[in-house]
Amino acid sequence: MPDIKTPRSSAIQNPSDFLSGVALTPLNRLAIATAILIVVWFVTSSIFDGIAAGGYIIAAAIIGAYMAMNIGANDVANNVGPAVGAKAISIGGALILAALCETLGAVIAGGDVVNTISKSIIDPSQVTNTLEFIWAMMAALLAAALWVNVATWLNAPVSTTHSIVGGVMGAGVACVGFGTVNWAILLQIAASWVISPLLGGLIAAALLWFIGRTILDQTDRLAAARTWVPVLVGIMAGVFAAYLMIKGFKRIWTPSGTIITIVATVATFLVYAATRPVIARTSKIIENRPAAIRSLFVIPLVFAAALLSFAHGANDVANAIGPLAAVVQAVESQTITSEAEVPLWVMIVGGAGIAIGLGLFGAKLIRTVGKKITKLDPIRAYCVALSAAITVLVATQLALPVSSTHIAIGSIFGVGFLREYLANKRTERIVVTKKGHKPSLAAINALDAMKKVPGEDQKYPTTTTSEETLDAAQLKKLKKKRKRKLVRRSHVITIIAAWIVTVPCSAVIAALLFFATRGALLP
Repeated sequence: MPDIKTPRSSAIQNPSDFLSGVALTPLNRLAIATAILIVVWFVTSSIFDGIAAGGYIIAAAIIGAYMAMNIGANDVANNVGPAVGAKAISIGGALILAALCETLGAVIAGGDVVNTISKSIIDPSQVTNTLEFIWAMMAALLAAALWVNVATWLNAPVSTTHSIVGGVMGAGVACVGFGTVNWAILLQIAASWVISPLLGGLIAAALLWFIGRTILDQTDRLAAARTWVPVLVGIMAGVFAAYLMIKGFKRIWTPSGTIITIVATVATFLVYAATRPVIARTSKIIENRPAAIRSLFVIPLVFAAALLSFAHGANDVANAIGPLAAVVQAVESQTITSEAEVPLWVMIVGGAGIAIGLGLFGAKLIRTVGKKITKLDPIRAYCVALSAAITVLVATQLALPVSSTHIAIGSIFGVGFLREYLANKRTERIVVTKKGHKPSLAAINALDAMKKVPGEDQKYPTTTTSEETLDAAQLKKLKKKRKRKLVRRSHVITIIAAWIVTVPCSAVIAALLFFATRGALLP
């Protein structure tokens, strides 16, 4: 493969460049992460070392920071990966943007009270021993962190919510028994493995098909862009306004449906009005080519990545701090509860941990999500981002269980498989000149030449004058040889397998950790 020069916008490639200014080796990054955990140990020790059972809070804080770093390394890629894959922002820029927005979301909108038992998967009233409850929460948190760490190493984006659910379930079963598990909620979570990616993929594919038909397939793409791009950007603004109110601020504010509708509608029309003259001016200085049309979606895509990261920080920080808050409350008040108040220092541990994990280890999954599953451009990435928000809104209204991670990856699968389907349909258009005719060698040669041209700029011959044709066997071989696969199957298999085993693996690890702890330390 020829050496391709890296564009200026993609100059920062190392995930730690924005932190240190120099490239760090994997060992360096591991050393920094370890140092961060040591800092958490020293700080919490200075605060809680003198109180009764303060060691449990110190241990839980270290595990919580480790979990938060794993969330940053794995889960955040779903929000900024498509923008990086579309070259709307460099990896370095994405790391800075996501770290800032994740931290702001966690600290500002993470909530003063969190659910200590994720998704209410077990009944805390059945755990009568406070010390056993503390160890169960720490086992659950450590098990989830270990599994997410393994998934990151395997290059598989997984749901951190499902990881902590599995950890809590496994620790709860080990502590009390199977009767403590809320099996109805567990079945809903299992259903989300199918519902989330399918719904996200269908919506993303539908958006991509719509943009193709209304803009890219038109002869005068610039005129179509002047009509439709402001509408699409306005819709994105309205959807994300509703998305932030429903998901981003739900821990500190619960607006009514009327307020959500009004704010979303106003945002849609304001952004549409602001975008329309900008697109009109821009369309006068760009070419009537698909590449130029794609560039119109770059800025909205960056804003979408920022908003998704903010909402993710506000929500998924609870996966790191929920069990930690439970331990803090159990130690300080000697009570077991399904909800706990979150001290500011706990929120900072969660938010900072996500940002640090993202900066040190997040680039690997960002590259996988943005570049390795299927090729993304700004329009495809726009469809992925908008699909993620729309799917959450639809699922909320229908009371369907969904995973934001599964939605994002499912949306990427959706646009990838639609690209594959359309590309193969275009290939079929040139193998037959008339009804009943077999493909000519001239058509085959034209197909080979087309493979060197970007997909949206290809021109497809519809006639040929060659008398030489292929027989039935050769035709079958040709179709098989020319079939294109634009979604990397190995990544699809790895990711889906990781999704399926996340809850049971976390549960088994948590149960083993709890049994080991009880056998060694508990009376």
